[in-house]
Amino acid sequence: MTDEELSFKAQNGDEISVNELLKKYKSLVNQIARSYFLTGGDIEDIVQEGMIGLYKAIMNYKKDKTASFKTFASTCIKHQIQSAVRIASSEKNKILSSALPIMEQLNNEEDDEKSEIVFPSDLPSPDDKILEKERIQEIIKHIHNTLSPLEFKVLNLYLKGYNYSEISKLGNISKKSIDNALSRIKNKLSFLKADHE
Repeated sequence: MTDEELSFKAQNGDEISVNELLKKYKSLVNQIARSYFLTGGDIEDIVQEGMIGLYKAIMNYKKDKTASFKTFASTCIKHQIQSAVRIASSEKNKILSSALPIMEQLNNEEDDEKSEIVFPSDLPSPDDKILEKERIQEIIKHIHNTLSPLEFKVLNLYLKGYNYSEISKLGNISKKSIDNALSRIKNKLSFLKADHE
């Protein structure tokens, strides 16, 4: 049975179909959730928001949609997480100390690696948007300058959703080195965040 068919069955009250789709797309939720940081919460809080988004996708997918269920679900998951991030941001009224979604784009090894950090913002002014872009560029520069090449490589693979075993194979790095690198990254980036508050 296709995901689309399972979604239609779920909308008609079939709990088995709901559970099957929730189980099938949990890894997608985890992958998307890893791209966000939420101060005052942990990864499980973000995953929970993603699961809510997935449930909404299951219950709202329509037969006449041009997108596949997976594409629709991915959009719903991201919107739910981003909404939670925006709420946390507005409550704290501090961009860097409340929520920081990181979306990163990797180029080939030969090219420069680039990261794009997107801040939740309701700022209407074009001046504010320019200032925001400048802050983003400054943070990206700090990340590149702060992390070692190994740490940056581990961070990029981790944010793409790879687990320790996959990172170990792809980067030819021991699991212990990955664990140590992630600990150092958390420390280094927390200091970076504190510098920009």
